[in-house]
Formats: sequence, C-alpha cells, structure tokens
Amino acid sequence: MRHFIVFVMTLLSLQISAQMKGTWAAAAEFTGKGDMPLRSLANRSLREIVHVSIGGNSLRLQLSNEFSSTPVSIKSVYIADAADSCNINVKSARYLTFSGKRDVKIGAGEAVFSDMLAYNLKPLQLLSITINYGDEVPVNATSHRGSRTTSYLMDGVSKPQKKFVPTEKVDHWYNIAAIDVIADESVPCIAVLGNSITDGRGSTTNAQNRWPDKMAEALGGTTGVLNLGIGGNAVLRGGLSEPAVKRFERDIMRQRGVTTLLIFQGVNDIGGSKGNSEQVAHELTEAYTSFINQAHQAGIKVLLATVTPFKGQDYYTIFHEAARQYVNQWIRQQTLSDGVIDFDRLVADPDDPAKMLSQYSDDWLHLNAAGYAAMGEFAAKQIGEK
Repeated sequence: MRHFIVFVMTLLSLQISAQMKGTWAAAAEFTGKGDMPLRSLANRSLREIVHVSIGGNSLRLQLSNEFSSTPVSIKSVYIADAADSCNINVKSARYLTFSGKRDVKIGAGEAVFSDMLAYNLKPLQLLSITINYGDEVPVNATSHRGSRTTSYLMDGVSKPQKKFVPTEKVDHWYNIAAIDVIADESVPCIAVLGNSITDGRGSTTNAQNRWPDKMAEALGGTTGVLNLGIGGNAVLRGGLSEPAVKRFERDIMRQRGVTTLLIFQGVNDIGGSKGNSEQVAHELTEAYTSFINQAHQAGIKVLLATVTPFKGQDYYTIFHEAARQYVNQWIRQQTLSDGVIDFDRLVADPDDPAKMLSQYSDDWLHLNAAGYAAMGEFAAKQIGEK
C-alpha cells in the first residue's frame, strides 16, 4: 500500500510539473550597498508589486538567496491583489507555506519554492507580495535592481488586516524570483533574455510599461511572459551582473514551461568594446548559436531580435556601428533560429538608420514609454504570425 501511495504522489507531482508555467520572473543579482535599503531588512516587512502575464487557480512563489553569502530567515509571506500604492485587497490575502510551514530559512546560494496555493490569479493583474523578515538577513541581499516598481518597507511584522505603514521606499525587488501557475500544456510561455532595454530603463516607474509587459498585454494575457533582462548586462563578459553566457542556464533553462526564447541582447558588448569590436561581433554570433542549440535541445523555439541603434549616445563610434550592422546582418540571414524580431528596423530613423526615431527615445540608447509600446505590440504581432 505504501509503495502505491508513493507511486500516486510521484505521478501527481510529474503531472503538476508538466503543467507548470511561468507567469512572472526576474533575474536574480548580487546587491551592492548602494542598492540596499537604508536600514537592514531584519525584523521588517517588505511589500513588493509584480505584473503577471497569465492567470491560474494555483500558484507558487520562488524566493532566491542565490547571490548572498549568509542565510535569510523569513517569518511569513502572504500575497494579495494589489490596490493603489502599497495597499491591497485584504479579502484576497493568502499566506504561503513552505513544506507546510509559514516560516522558511533559505541558505546562502540557495533558492526555494513555496507550496502550491489555491489562488484566483487573473491575467495581467498586479500582485502584492509581502515578506516578513526574521532576525537573520544578509548584508547583501539577492535582488533585482531594476524593478521599475516601488517596494515598501515597514518596521515590524505586517498582517493583511492591519494598515501597512511604510517607513522606507525603494525601487528594487528583494528575494522574489518567479511565480508559476498551473496551466494547460498548450499555453505558450516566452522567456526574454535581455539587458536594460528589456529591463525597462526609460519606462515609467509603477506603470508596468516595459516592452515585455506591453507584449504580454497585446497577447491578451494568454501567453506567459518572463522578463529576464538585467540593466547593464552583457552577453560575453563585463557589464553588470553575471554575463548572459554564465546566467543562461539559471535564468532561462530552469524556468518552468518555456516554449519560446526571445534573445534581445548585445548592445552593451558592442558599445563596451575597445579596439576589438570586430572580434566581439563574431563572438556574439557564436554565443547566439550556443543559446539556440541549448534551447532547441530542450524543445524550446528561439526568436532572435536585432540590436537597436545608438547613434547620439556615448556608445557610438563608426567601429561600433559597423559591429552592430555585422551582427544584425547575421541575425537576419541566419537559419538556426525559428524567427527574427527586427526591432532595429522598427525603431530606426529612416533618414539616419544608425539613430533611433526621436519620438521613441530620450537618451538615444534606451526606449521611452512610446518606444516600448511600439516594441511590445510589434513583437506580439510577429509572434502571432510565426
């Protein structure tokens, strides 16, 4: 009898795993002092807001301590439908559990999933996640610095029924890494590998108008969209946080239910090259090839996006522009991927193709809200046609 029960539980676990789909994710990073709250997270409550893509009736949360050198202790975590600012819909609040308990301790370099929770998660909604920290917290938390969304800190333990009174605000996410839902296997899920343009630099704080958000909206909340962009990130080396060649396995391949990978990264490698832009351009195509092969081996389709213009910004030189043109020509002509998203041609000024259209950018490197809206709608249309 015992063996039969174990067999049934294993079978159910496999079924759940097969139907698990990501609805939201953020790439984990090391947090330097300048991106930490003014005071320690110890014995404080942190309320964070995320914009999900697909909905579901059951979900789980992944918490990450992967870039911290000491454990983090958490007294409890609860979720709720977000209202305005730091307020929540109290009636929707539900506590998460971890192996049946509300408290959890996450070791240095580790990540954990909550137990599955019955919850009416609506497509494209804002979800509030409140973490009550214990005594033990790292000096350098694991975070995602470019949240483009305000998080709220309160002293002491927060409870859903009591008013949340912030004592500090930060535009970063700490410890939250992903949200998965149970969904039909036919539901598509797109993981986006990118840099600050994907991360939303130039978007409107708290407006959730990064281009992947606009793509998720244009797709009608029917497709999981996971934004794994990191500001300042490079593909090969240098840049901020781990380069894509190092973080690819964790940030892309370990996501749940991904059916398509969209690669839109390379501008920081080209812009940061010094006397070796031709070599960097060639290495980028090799890295793209490796990413495509890894994804295909896992049954994941791949879309490659062209590198957008940056004339007018410090990155621009004639050598860097030549490297960008080489990379984009390779992307357009290659037959390894399952399609191309030509963001370059979408946002380039027809009268000066090395430069973005002025209505789409305020700094000639990143897009603004109008540019991100155009990118998101364009990508959604392209995906719908492929």
